[in-house]
Amino acid sequence: MEYLENRELSWLKFNKRVLEEATDKNNPLLERLSFSAIYQSNLDEFFMVRVGSATADEKNNKNKKDSKSGMTPSQKLDAVFTAVRRLQPSVEESYRKTMSELSEYGFEQVTFENATKKEQTFLELYFRREIKPFISGIVVNNSLPFPFLKNKELYAVVQLNAKKGVSIGILPVSYEHSERIIPLGNGGKRFILSEDVILHFAHLMFKGYKVIDRAVIRVTRNADIMVSGKGEDFRDRMEELVAKRKKLAPVRLEISDDFSRDALDYICKKIKIKNVRVFTSRIPLDLSYLFALQELSDKAQLHFPHLSPRKSSALADNKSVFSQVKQKDVLLSYPFESMNQSFIRLLQECAVDPKVTSIKITLYRLAKGSKVIDALCTASENGKEVFVMIELRARFDEANNIEWSKVLQKSGVKVIYGPKNYKAHSKLLLITRKSTGGNFDYLTQVGTGNYNEKTSTLYTDLMLLTCDRQIAEDAGKVFECLQNNTLVEETNKLLVAPHCLRNKILEMMDEQIEISRNGGQGYIGAKVNALCDGTIMKKLVEASQAGVKIELVVRGICCLIANVDGFTENIKVRSIVGRFLEHSRIYIFGSENREQKIYIGSADYMSRNTVRRVEVAVPVEDERLKKRLWEMFCTLMKDNVKARAMMSDGTYMHVVPKENEEIVNSQELFYRQAYQRLEDKQKRQEQLRKNREKNSEKNTAVKRKYTKKTKNS
Repeated sequence: MEYLENRELSWLKFNKRVLEEATDKNNPLLERLSFSAIYQSNLDEFFMVRVGSATADEKNNKNKKDSKSGMTPSQKLDAVFTAVRRLQPSVEESYRKTMSELSEYGFEQVTFENATKKEQTFLELYFRREIKPFISGIVVNNSLPFPFLKNKELYAVVQLNAKKGVSIGILPVSYEHSERIIPLGNGGKRFILSEDVILHFAHLMFKGYKVIDRAVIRVTRNADIMVSGKGEDFRDRMEELVAKRKKLAPVRLEISDDFSRDALDYICKKIKIKNVRVFTSRIPLDLSYLFALQELSDKAQLHFPHLSPRKSSALADNKSVFSQVKQKDVLLSYPFESMNQSFIRLLQECAVDPKVTSIKITLYRLAKGSKVIDALCTASENGKEVFVMIELRARFDEANNIEWSKVLQKSGVKVIYGPKNYKAHSKLLLITRKSTGGNFDYLTQVGTGNYNEKTSTLYTDLMLLTCDRQIAEDAGKVFECLQNNTLVEETNKLLVAPHCLRNKILEMMDEQIEISRNGGQGYIGAKVNALCDGTIMKKLVEASQAGVKIELVVRGICCLIANVDGFTENIKVRSIVGRFLEHSRIYIFGSENREQKIYIGSADYMSRNTVRRVEVAVPVEDERLKKRLWEMFCTLMKDNVKARAMMSDGTYMHVVPKENEEIVNSQELFYRQAYQRLEDKQKRQEQLRKNREKNSEKNTAVKRKYTKKTKNS
């Protein structure tokens, strides 16, 4: 259909927007390099997962057509490879240009050819002492087996002279005993990469052979496999999956420069990959080292301005978080507010509170040194019932979660791994605490992002804390179903996928459609990371045709094309790509009034979230917090610095401020507002303190006067 786009091609447009940040002159130079590394990291995962999945379809379901574009798997892959190749010149140009501009600040990536004679001598000695003893060269030809090439690892390959056929020498670029960045001066800002050194001296590893040609290669392997089912041995099978994934078939071969066609064909044949999947890059194949360059200079102009999360102005220091949430709902916004001084503090307080009887939580992705895990273990060791559903199938975090599950169990925590055929992606916490008279209070937390202290400073996310009893009852149902390997069928207030989320969202959209058809102004707003759920997109088209005003902030994949006459002319789509990763999800139904419904939750508008996972969204009913969320959403729609608007052909254009229009960078504005809220709170507290002192002095004066009068009497 003319208003739908293929999911993979839409994702590549998102990564193009990331790449644009690497060329944006308003971004500091070292931050631009980081965006280049993020672009590459995103693309790696895209090949491992989405290209891996399409490759499997090409083999097993070659006639299966994409529901949005009508493409077969082969057509989809051809389109993907073409789009990636078109982006490569921009990747190389932005990298070279930024490195060139950084030379003014002493940064220089050296090649062996432009190194000084003194440096060349040093590098040869470095190679012989620090690298050569720890790597082994492998010669392969038709008589010798081809080695296994690890996923995303760098290898120096050389073509060797051979009397017959092709002979290849392979050297792993290992960082186990030597650094990737070899400093040559300027405090490490003048440097050479170890793969360039290994490649230059490769001939020393293959004595008796003449090196004809040389290059660096990197293989990307399919990662799209899952373990189905549950059972006692589920964790063991997940550990096997992590090991197996490392050995799956290649889906891409990257090579650093032009290389002998015969030798390249030989490598492709040995690793069983088609030449169409070979991608040439004339910049380093692995850009992850660029993040390390951030640490080599403290010049402010090379970095984003320092911003640190603020304490939440909604929480006082002298009262427990639980008691404050009991008085009123609390909305937390990251990275603008501190997770450590709000959510982590809540867990730590409850872990030692003798009145807290149980803590139940769902975990998906965690920080390496997780304070969440520490608090849960402490709570269990203090005799509380601690119930944790940890999702071992969180892609690329499986090994981390497996280890955390073992740590939790050692502390006596009851650990489960979620329902049999559904990932549990929800961000849900339920705390039970004894109250007066033998009753219990319940605190429920629902969030849009993971319980991860590190990413809470890098991703924009929202979290609601409430003591609403109906919400707690729904949360209790979720945990009961997770424990019993069943699914929630009915709720009071929470939206719970897979059975009680999409249907309720569609009902609320229908309400807005009905308002418009009856002469009113229906409104639907949403902030999500992706939009590709066919049922929801169909309903949005219906709403647009009925005259409903629809505003969508979609960071990544958006398979619905906006502004198409007759279908989506009432739909606006914006994507914001900036310093922080936009990750929060907000669903809005109705314009700003008391009937307006606003939810936050963990689900994107993707069928994998809405009908194939356990997801939770919560209504924000406190009018103060509803107003705050509405204002946040309106600010996102006003962003004219980091926002791109989707055009009717599916392309994205930077939103340019109109004449005399206020400049709005939503992420920076939210930070300033968090600072201002805390400053205003501190001023109010200071004024209250002064008033108390003034009243105290006044009361003392009155008392003295009265005492003196009494004595005189």
